[in-house]
Parts: sequence; structure tokens; C-alpha cells
Amino acid sequence: MPFTICLGMLVIGYLLIHRKLGKRLILGALLLFLFFSNGYISNRLMHAWEPEPRELAELPVYEVGIVLTGITNIDKLPKDRTYFNKGADRVTQALQLYKMGKLKKILISGGLGFDPIHPKSEAESLAEFLVWAGVKKSDLILETKAVNTRENAVFTQQVLEKNGFLSKESERFLLITSAFHMKRAKACFQKTGLYPDTFPVDFYASELHFTLQSVIQPSVQSIFIWHKLVKEWVGLIAYKLAGYI
Repeated sequence: MPFTICLGMLVIGYLLIHRKLGKRLILGALLLFLFFSNGYISNRLMHAWEPEPRELAELPVYEVGIVLTGITNIDKLPKDRTYFNKGADRVTQALQLYKMGKLKKILISGGLGFDPIHPKSEAESLAEFLVWAGVKKSDLILETKAVNTRENAVFTQQVLEKNGFLSKESERFLLITSAFHMKRAKACFQKTGLYPDTFPVDFYASELHFTLQSVIQPSVQSIFIWHKLVKEWVGLIAYKLAGYI
């Protein structure tokens, strides 16, 4: 990750401070920090990566909206409520689409994670929130085993087939996940034979406009955006090599 690379260069540079290489590493790390913390550059890059948002009014009615998880703090106790992280748009905008009549049912895919501290899956936690928000329990479908994007796709396909949603070619599905994550998610679902329409949410990029502040003032958020992008790029490469997409 960019931050790790810069930090490593600083540490090695400090250890070799009395050599020319050490001074070059420190200078290089500082220049990279300035580059990765530049808000204008990171915003343009994320804006180019994320798909465009879709107008709500233009959406048809979908049989099932598929919501991918990874948006709650699963390590927070007590489990008598839902603790949202960045990315809550995935479920709140799915709720909005349901209330508008654009989704007949909502399928939530997400399990316990890799190191669970509580037996309640993320899908179950989000389902409880949606019921409190007015979604009928009968309109919720849960997939509670997936721990990564590939498993989201594979297990969702199995759940849809088990519940008889793949019997008609005319049935339409809508994949709802963060915009930065949509390319990999869509490719995983297509690999399973599902070809849902997509509804990107949770946008990190803002509309492009040049400001002196975004160019000059370093931003911690910019480093975080680079972190999200690099993680997604590495995930795409790894999934391609593994044959997941």
C-alpha cells in the first residue's frame, strides 16, 4: 500500500541516514507522501475508476436487489444494534429503492468474516435494521456464509436458484455495492452465470473541479483513497489469476 511503501522508505532511509542512499530514500518518501496526499490527483483517479451513478427514476422494477455487505463493524458489541461503517449507502439506498417499488425483494449477502467475535452474521444484522425500517421480513433473503466477493457471487447464485428465482429468463436482478468495488463484483457475478444490472453507491469521488486548496493542501483522505484503489486493483489481479473472474 502507498502509505506502507512511504513509511518503509522513511525507516530504511533513517537507518542509512549517513549514506547517500538513505538521504535519497527519505527525500523520495517525502515526495511520494506529497503525491499520494494530493486531493486533486486522487479525486481525478477515483472519478475515472468509479462508474457513473444511475438516476432512480430511470430504473425498472427488479425482482431482487442484491446487496453486498462489508459495511458494518462486526467486532462491536453488544449485537443488539447495527454499527455502520463507510458504505452504509449499500443498504440505505437499497431500502430507498424498495420503498419506491423498484425492488420486490432484497437479498443480503455476507457472513461472519474471518475472525468473528459473535455468531450473528453481517447479513442478519442488516436484515434486522431493514425490518425496523419497514421492510417486510418475507421480502428479505439472506445469504450468511460468504466472506469475500467471489463467495458473495457463488453463494448468491445458489440461494437464488434454491428459491426458484432463476427459472424465468425475464426475471431481473440489481447488484448494489460501492462504486469502487463494482467492477470486481460484477465480474464475479458474471462468472457464475448471473448478469445483474448494476447500481453503484457509496461514491468516494466528488465532481471534478479545480481548486487551489485541493492542489496545495495535503489530505489524509487522499491517502485513504489510494489505499482503496490499490487494494481493489490487487484484488482484480488476484481474482483474474485465480480464475474467479
